[in-house]
Amino acid sequence: MIPLIAMAQIEIRLPKMGESVTEATITNWLKEIGDSVNMDEPLVEVATDKVDNELPSEAAGVLIKRLFEKDQVVQVGDVIAIISTDGDSGSAATEPAKEVSTPSVSAEEIMKTVDSAVTFANGTSDIIEKNGPSGKFYSPLVRSIAEKENISMSELELISGTGQDSRVTKKDILDYLQNRGNNVAVAAPVKTEVSTPVKTQLEIPTPAAHKAPVITLNDGDEIVEMDRMRKLISDHMVMSVHTSAHVTSYVEADVTNIVNWRNKIKNEFQKREGESITFTPIFMEAIAKAIKDFPLINVSVSGTNIIIRKDINLGMAAALPSGNLIVPVIKNADRLNLIGLTKEVNALANKARANKLKPEDIQGGTYTVTNVGTFGNIMGTPIINQPQVAILALGAIRKVPAVIETPEGDFIGIRQKMFLSHSYDHRVVDGALGGKFVRRVADYLEQFDINREL
Repeated sequence: MIPLIAMAQIEIRLPKMGESVTEATITNWLKEIGDSVNMDEPLVEVATDKVDNELPSEAAGVLIKRLFEKDQVVQVGDVIAIISTDGDSGSAATEPAKEVSTPSVSAEEIMKTVDSAVTFANGTSDIIEKNGPSGKFYSPLVRSIAEKENISMSELELISGTGQDSRVTKKDILDYLQNRGNNVAVAAPVKTEVSTPVKTQLEIPTPAAHKAPVITLNDGDEIVEMDRMRKLISDHMVMSVHTSAHVTSYVEADVTNIVNWRNKIKNEFQKREGESITFTPIFMEAIAKAIKDFPLINVSVSGTNIIIRKDINLGMAAALPSGNLIVPVIKNADRLNLIGLTKEVNALANKARANKLKPEDIQGGTYTVTNVGTFGNIMGTPIINQPQVAILALGAIRKVPAVIETPEGDFIGIRQKMFLSHSYDHRVVDGALGGKFVRRVADYLEQFDINREL
């Protein structure tokens, strides 16, 4: 139900844009104050940490007020604009935008890398890192606010987090700042001489916080700032490496039958279905089967708990026109036949190329597949897409000489082969499980029926 402010004025709110998305950044207004707007006509472009999207108008009329401007951050449920349905822009068009109680932060400020030192009371310096000494991850927004308010890493570590895995959210740090004067001051470290206790057990040293190297510029070097999505990918990848103990297993699979079968039916498939069949849906089918055989690959980790996923939702890394990568998700891949998988793969790939992916298209993945063979690579060591625990890289298909076993004896022949690189989280996936899973995928590929009917 759309709330009414007056008889002919309608509030346009930032809608819920998917699981775990609580805020978005205004990237572009498509309508100016006084412009006419039709029902469902795109009104504003917003960006989340998941995807960029256009928001349609929920009513027809005249845009009379914008409560947020470009690069401001909006919480889900906030009123972002007001539309008059009687066609009268009124005096509201000239009114200043209503002040937002929560400080707005520009997209550039949110994504700015915090690398300046914050001075301690004892004169030492402390760098706000993505991961604190306790291992707690701090988002770019939280680190940016901490830098602006001169909150040291030690003080930041004392703030109780209400986010997932006790992470400090924007609300947590703002609440802390509001009551900062009433809090007990953080005491500077006091250096005192203490006697060294007798060691009764082995002490493992705590690793030092990760610090970015100092870069020296040479003549002719050019500085290019990362775009918003590249900054998000950067943070997500570093967080994944710090979160999971990565291990990679490799298997070589003979896919000669698959190559020959696809070459035989691709023209018929194109005529009958009106689209191409690639190798990707065939590989996805084998992966979904293997996950059903090894369900503990299809899990997530929450603290010391393992969440076993019921659905098999396969993410497929796809290239965007900008060169960045995004991971649209095939929902319930194990319930689709090969034709259904082909249509879903093609539809998501086309949406990605046209920048038409919606938030729901990239949510809910439980296992990810990336095709490094697209770039001519024979194998890779992919980074896990959190909060999943495994990812499979598909290498390039190559013609290679191989030993072929027959009842009459062994001989050398030309076969189509590819490497499968399986990275997994060694906290919950041991080498036996990780290795058996990728071997099972290879078995399904090698056992593909050359006489299979469409």
